[in-house]
Amino acid sequence: MSAPTPSITPELKRILSRLKLGQMSDTLPERLVTARASSMPHVDFLEMILADEVARRDRTSAAVRAKAAHLDPTMVLDAWDDTAAVTYDHSLWAELTTLRFVDENHNALILGPVGVGKTFLATALGHIASRRRYRVHFERADKMFKRLKAARLDNSADAEMRKMVGVDLLLLDDFALHPLDVTETNDFYELVVERHRQGATVITSNRDPSEFLAQMADPLLAQSAIDRVQSAAYELVIEGESYRKRQKPQTPQPPSDSRTQRSRQKPTG
Repeated sequence: MSAPTPSITPELKRILSRLKLGQMSDTLPERLVTARASSMPHVDFLEMILADEVARRDRTSAAVRAKAAHLDPTMVLDAWDDTAAVTYDHSLWAELTTLRFVDENHNALILGPVGVGKTFLATALGHIASRRRYRVHFERADKMFKRLKAARLDNSADAEMRKMVGVDLLLLDDFALHPLDVTETNDFYELVVERHRQGATVITSNRDPSEFLAQMADPLLAQSAIDRVQSAAYELVIEGESYRKRQKPQTPQPPSDSRTQRSRQKPTG
């Protein structure tokens, strides 16, 4: 018969609360069982429960940063389906996940047809960066341009631009999906110039970079901006079937009934 799980006394709970360690009480009883079963030295036990608390706080703070960065919580690296029928340079992807390109203020272009997982991989990079305490911002490109236009109505456009210039990793999704007018082209140019060699930018698009220029209203500003982006960018090209099919909820299958199956079999003879 196993020993009962130790309980936490009200006094200990009060002390933990005073020290802002109240969440420890959730796992402390199980940790006490582990320590007693293995005759763990006191210093090792202390290290274990403090490591638990550090890990919990890291997870919590990473989740808060990811939410503030507007990252989809389901699009994390561990959730990527490696059996997906898509092809890309796995060695380049492994390099991007180290985030050395962020440290070096380089960029990444994630390119490919609709639905192959570009947004998923870009978001996964954002989650990795959030866990490592980088400042991250994710936004769909067309929404960003609309937001900047709206910000001009209350003279907050400069402040909004500074926020995006100031992050360590900027993720722009679905860039050049729609044509950019003069104002949007100018905003993109300003953003690229201010971030060039000062921050890392990841851009996803279903267009080849050679097509970006045709989507932008001012050819000169467009060429200057795109040249800066590409001169410091890795290019990850994804090809294959739609990844979105794998994210679709699956209808549960009813349990098989052998009697029903036998009744559906065609008679023989």
